Amino acid sequence: MIKDLKTFLSLLADHKKSVILAMILGSVGGLVTGGGLTTGVERLFTLIFSDDRSLSTSQVIGVASSFPILFLVLGFCVFASAYLLNYAGLAAIRDLRAQVFDRIQRLPLAYFQSSKTGDLISRITADTAVLQVTLTFIARNVITQPATIVGAIGYLYWVAANNEGVYKIYLCLIALPIVIFPIRKFTHKIERKARQQQAELGSLTNNLAQNLTAAREIRAFNLQDRENSRFVSRLADLFVSQMKVVKYQFGLGPVVEVCSSIGLSIAFIIGYYNGVPAGVFTSIFLALYLTYTAVKKLGTFASELSKGVASYQRIAEILESPVDIDDPADPIELDSIAGDIEFNDVSFSYGDAPALKAANARIQKGDICALVGPSGAGKSTFANLVPRFYDVSAGGIFLDGHDLRRFRLSDLREQIAIVSQEPVLFDDTILENIRLGRQDATDEEVKEAARQAFAHDFISDPQNCPDGYDTLVGERGARLSGGQKQRIAIARAFLRNAPILILDEATSALDSESEAQVQIALDKLVSGKSVLIIAHRFSTIKNANKILVFNEGEITASGSHEELYQSSPLYKALYDQQQSS
Repeated sequence: MIKDLKTFLSLLADHKKSVILAMILGSVGGLVTGGGLTTGVERLFTLIFSDDRSLSTSQVIGVASSFPILFLVLGFCVFASAYLLNYAGLAAIRDLRAQVFDRIQRLPLAYFQSSKTGDLISRITADTAVLQVTLTFIARNVITQPATIVGAIGYLYWVAANNEGVYKIYLCLIALPIVIFPIRKFTHKIERKARQQQAELGSLTNNLAQNLTAAREIRAFNLQDRENSRFVSRLADLFVSQMKVVKYQFGLGPVVEVCSSIGLSIAFIIGYYNGVPAGVFTSIFLALYLTYTAVKKLGTFASELSKGVASYQRIAEILESPVDIDDPADPIELDSIAGDIEFNDVSFSYGDAPALKAANARIQKGDICALVGPSGAGKSTFANLVPRFYDVSAGGIFLDGHDLRRFRLSDLREQIAIVSQEPVLFDDTILENIRLGRQDATDEEVKEAARQAFAHDFISDPQNCPDGYDTLVGERGARLSGGQKQRIAIARAFLRNAPILILDEATSALDSESEAQVQIALDKLVSGKSVLIIAHRFSTIKNANKILVFNEGEITASGSHEELYQSSPLYKALYDQQQSS
């Protein structure tokens, strides 16, 4: 538990001034509660139950006014401490969320292939929300409650030293150690159940994320009832996990209270038979009550800590995930490149399955290189290794004679433009979606890129885009057609004007007229660049001067169309099959 507590307090390290001041104020508040209130109660009740009525009015008022003063000090300490700790806690969670998000941006693509999107969202939002509650609860109680116990026990010692026979009452404190056992048992249970609860919440969030991104397919295949059933099932699993946490979290309080009541009952019996004065006994009873109450809150503190630990472990899994693809310690400066790409005995595997085996190829400046082969043959893997979306398992890829791993990732990727088969647009304006190609581009440069991609006409048409370039495209470009999204993606590539171009069937979503127009633009775009075309249709590689044939992760042949049609049975079979269909 101490280790977990140190972990949580370390999250507040950047705000230690606020935390230290809050803890000082919390300590004062705890001491005022445990020592000040009990002293005030003794004086007040001794005065009330005394037969002596010789006290002056000023003395009576002095005793009575001590309570408003005590509660004024206590109220200020509680408020100021809570405010400062919530400030530190919220700021720590803000920083942690930013840190997790930054980590996610730097994790390799392979990480996302083995992780669920909804679960990652749940960790960033729900788990950090649990942490927020835990941090503020811990910070508020870690000093205040022990200070209350110290103040109360200090008062009990003072009373025992000044009143004969009072020490016998303290036999009731034997109930305190008994409380430790249920606290430990319940804490372990809560930690395990809380982790299960957060996992179920992550699964539910993932189910929701998948449903929202597949709205069209769900309706097309009449999957509404199936999706409802699956979501209700996830809700049921989450409900069961939540109720288990509730059972142990709220079951701890009554157990502590029963043990405390036994101790207080013992105190009452001993005090009665030892003739302890009413005022003294009342204050002792209050001090004991405050002690047991503080212990109870520390038990709740332990359960909150357990829930926080479960959430932090899930977040830590992201923070501790290795960034396998990162900048080198001593990078080569990259201002401009020719674009000469060489694969030297390159192998790559997704886990245990080899995707590329000892690949050798060279693409020079001005080459338009098409990658053809059956599905799963290694074409996309080959292209994805160039921008270092993945790192090679063996061999090396060289750019202008230098290993790709010697460049900064940002510098390398600035030299590459990519147009995917299914372009992703962000929920922003058309202008800003095109500007992603080069973020420092002017509005006029963006519009010129759109003209080159034959996108300017539909963007300027009020029926298609009411606000022109300021039209919002919706999530993933939902308000645009497939061809319109593709032309915006091509406009990005024009805007970037990078020396290396990767095209993944860039015209596949266009109608015949648009494809012809964009093909003219692409012919201009590829001029003088090193171009990789991931080809699914042979009609898209008519301008390629080099073709690499892939099969089962190997490059089985290379050459021009005429050469391969004569020398490669696989290429001839694939080509003839498409021509006949």
